[in-house]
Amino acid sequence: MRVRENPAVRYRARCEYDGTDFAGFQLQLNARSVQGELEAALARLNGGERVVVDGAGRTDTGVHATGQVIAFTYAGRVPGPELQRAVNALLPRDVAIRDLMRARDGFHPRYAARYREYRYTVWNGPRSPLRERTALGMRDPLDVTAMASAGSVFLGRHDFSPFGAVKAGRSPVRTVYAVGVRREGHLVSIDVRANSFLRGQVRRMVAALLEVGLGNMNEAELAAALAAEEPALNGAAAPAKGLCLRHVALGQRPADDKEDEE
Repeated sequence: MRVRENPAVRYRARCEYDGTDFAGFQLQLNARSVQGELEAALARLNGGERVVVDGAGRTDTGVHATGQVIAFTYAGRVPGPELQRAVNALLPRDVAIRDLMRARDGFHPRYAARYREYRYTVWNGPRSPLRERTALGMRDPLDVTAMASAGSVFLGRHDFSPFGAVKAGRSPVRTVYAVGVRREGHLVSIDVRANSFLRGQVRRMVAALLEVGLGNMNEAELAAALAAEEPALNGAAAPAKGLCLRHVALGQRPADDKEDEE
C-alpha cells in the first residue's frame, strides 16, 4: 500500500526574539542564531529533516526583533492550526513566532518587504540594569529636539556608504522614509523607516544622532558627513543591544525600487 505524503505548504509568520544571546538572525556554523533555533524546532516536527527558514532581515549580533517576518515550507504531519503552538513549544525562551498563516508558493519575506522599521532605544537616566538589557544607558542629558531636527538630513534617497558596509557589486543607495526621535520620561526612542538598509546603517545613524544630542555635532556637520566619501565618525556605531526590528511591511515595491537588504 502506498503511503500518502502530506502536501508541502508555504507558511509565513512574525518572529520575536531577545537578541542578547544570539549571534544574529542568520544561520552560523559555530554560533547560536535565531534561524538555527527555528530550523531546529521545525526539524523535530519534520522527522529530523531540515526545514529552511527565510527571514526579511539579517539582524546582527545582539539585535532584537518584535516584527521580523519569516517563511518556510513544511510538509510534516502537524496541521496548520496546531503548527504555531507546536513550534513555540520547542523553541527556547528568547524566541517565539506568532500570526502563522499560509503564504503563496515562492513567497520570500526579504523580497516581499516594502519597507522595514527599526527602533533604537536609549535609557537616558540613572543606571537601570533591567531597562539597559535592551536599551543603551546614557547618563548625560540628550537634546531630543536637536536630534529630531538633524534626523531630517537622512530623509530621501542617498548614498549611505558613509553610514554602512557595502558588499561588492551592491548599490549603496537607500531610501529613508522617516526618522523620528522622541522622549517619554527617561526613554528616548529613535525610529528609522526605509525600503532597506546597509549593514550597520541604523546603528551608525544613531551614533551620529547621539553626537548631535550631546552637543558634539550639529545638523550641518551631519549633512557633510553623509555627503563625504569616508566613513562617518570613523565608522562609529551605537551598541547593538538598543536596536530592535519592529516592523516589516509586506507588499508590492515601486517599479524603480530595486534596492536590496544587506
